[in-house]
Amino acid sequence: MIDFINVSIAFGTQSILEDASFRIGAGDRIGIVGSNGSGKSTIFNLLTGELQPDSGKIASMRNLSMGYLRQQLRPYSVDSTILEYSENALPAVNQIQKEIDDLEHALPNLAEPEKSRTVKRLGELQSEFEHIGGYDLNSKTKAALCGLGFKVDDLNRPFNTFSGGWQMRAELARALVARPDILLLDEPTNFLDIPAVEWLQRFLRDFKGTLLLIAHDRFLLNTLTNCTLEVSRGQVSRYSGNYDNYVRERQSRHETLLAAKKNQDRQIAQVERFIDRFRAKNTKAAQVQSRIKQLEKIDEIVIPHEAMRATRIRLPTPPYCGDEVMRLEDAGVNYDGSNWVLRNVELRIVKGEKTALVGFNGLGKTTLLRIIAGRLPLIEGKRVTNHRVKIGYHAQDFAENMDPEQTVLEAARSAAPSMSENELRSVLGSFYFPGDSIEKKIEVLSGGEKMRLSLARLLLQAPNFLLLDEPTTHLDIPSRESLEQALMSYQGTVFFVSHDVEFVKRVATTIIAMVPGNIKRYAGDFTYYHEKLAQETGTEDDTNDEPAERGASTLSRKALRQERAKQRQALHELTKDLKKKIAQTERQMATFEQEQKRLVELLSKAETDETLNYPEIGRNLKALQAEMDIYSKRWEQYYSELEKMTGGKEID
Repeated sequence: MIDFINVSIAFGTQSILEDASFRIGAGDRIGIVGSNGSGKSTIFNLLTGELQPDSGKIASMRNLSMGYLRQQLRPYSVDSTILEYSENALPAVNQIQKEIDDLEHALPNLAEPEKSRTVKRLGELQSEFEHIGGYDLNSKTKAALCGLGFKVDDLNRPFNTFSGGWQMRAELARALVARPDILLLDEPTNFLDIPAVEWLQRFLRDFKGTLLLIAHDRFLLNTLTNCTLEVSRGQVSRYSGNYDNYVRERQSRHETLLAAKKNQDRQIAQVERFIDRFRAKNTKAAQVQSRIKQLEKIDEIVIPHEAMRATRIRLPTPPYCGDEVMRLEDAGVNYDGSNWVLRNVELRIVKGEKTALVGFNGLGKTTLLRIIAGRLPLIEGKRVTNHRVKIGYHAQDFAENMDPEQTVLEAARSAAPSMSENELRSVLGSFYFPGDSIEKKIEVLSGGEKMRLSLARLLLQAPNFLLLDEPTTHLDIPSRESLEQALMSYQGTVFFVSHDVEFVKRVATTIIAMVPGNIKRYAGDFTYYHEKLAQETGTEDDTNDEPAERGASTLSRKALRQERAKQRQALHELTKDLKKKIAQTERQMATFEQEQKRLVELLSKAETDETLNYPEIGRNLKALQAEMDIYSKRWEQYYSELEKMTGGKEID
């Protein structure tokens, strides 16, 4: 289908691919893995033609349709609705529809034989329209958008009124509904919650074309792919099977290569000893020269860098605390005095539990974490903490809590001033900051490096109760595996939110699901949670399906729609009054702006027109500015509260 033949490409002095060769076959479902900056996205840009190789060739079949979701959204200023934008994934549909409409409009006025030719052409167009999915494009697009978390009311909002994260979801829906021959997805789960990730997994499981997936999400890589391409040091290596099989096969290949390297080194050493021993003997001159030529012909085995190998994170033993770490009694919180985000919440957290908080965005996961952390006071009810509990809270805005001018070492020392430099270096080394890298300033760190440093600073304080809000964001797969191994063996208590299904599966021993205005506890791991959910909704748990389907959500589409509808309604009731206050404030601010414009014009005239009272106009303008500042702060407060209630989603 597509062949990369000795492809090389470099950006400046940095070589990305060097004589890389591999094949993409029809129907392949390929996971592409490698460290950040290794060239994974470059391969996608070469496939789409946005980049051209410096040397080599990319051979492909003609007329292949391609859908591409980029990791970073390109800036858009789109006036069409989110539904119209997503439907426009297939321009041919609109072209055919227009031709059908034109022919149907002209048909009554045509005479034979032109009328017969037009009828025949209409039949051909209608067949083609059906073949490319034109008749059900609208319903499929709506299903994709709702499956990815959009409310029905959102579908007719302009695309450019949504935040970048929600525009990315629309971009993903657009790529999915096009049903291209080849689908390229670059980190598609970055902005998705677990229900949306599971919906995406089900959708892609039924996709019939060729799939190329760049992801740090092992759930998708394991359940959707049957082949893995590893990009490392300019080369692309192909492995059969999903991600877990790739890890095993890679380790096996590495061990085989190490054995071959050891054997070769032994042979080289023997030859070199012979040369050194007999170099000075004339009688052995011919044999020595033969051995020298033998050495020159040896193609030395090079052991590749273990780019995808995880480093062990060592967590300190947490200090002692009682069996009950914390409890919430009849707890409730709202942001406007009337619309409750959470109410009547009863929660008891026991020492040693590792609890994952799951549910749709906007139902209060981060709000609950902030309550438990003591960052958000309760409006009603009680929060009771064991007096020996030492909380370590990792929020989503972790980067804002670090001084960009500090070095990695200085940031670590500020978190644990009593530790020696050797101890700090040891801890930082386990978080992938070896040697001189601890002298790098925070402002130059990547997102993944900042995340690792933030977690290191948190754990340096030796907490016994960890609260983690999306701790795997920006982390590559080895870093995620290191963190989950550390948390699995951690002797303290963990309460966390994550959209990484595999991370939740491996770490969590208890699941708390968000329901509108409250929570529901499942005293078991993620698999147990799915089994119970299947029983409650009357659906079958498919976690024991074939490997390509293992890990899929057990919620039926009908049950998922019903649950989402309940949650949307609950969120609507919670935010209704706050939206009204925002709208009133915006109207008043618009009135102020008009008055400000009028006073500024008068002020400019008053400099030459003695009939106008210049000082009085200036005082009025100053008083108006003070009023505008008050309303601006009020609007920011309302909007901030609304964002918290909706999980950061753009709201109308």
